[in-house]
Amino acid sequence: MTVLTMMIGLMPVLWSNGTGADVMKRIAAPMVGGLVTSFVLELLVYPAIFAIWKGRELPASNLPLATASETS
Repeated sequence: MTVLTMMIGLMPVLWSNGTGADVMKRIAAPMVGGLVTSFVLELLVYPAIFAIWKGRELPASNLPLATASETS
């Protein structure tokens, strides 16, 4: 929602034709690209990396736990 709001806010800058628009378009275009990149990273890449990282620990944690009656 935050990314969408920021992109909507930058759209008038990207479509403007008035005085100073050429400079502002050069500033706003990389910002939109950065927003899209961060959006994709946060929703797709980081969760996948986390799942792979935690998936390596699963076989070691599947060992049966010793109960109090077994140890005494």
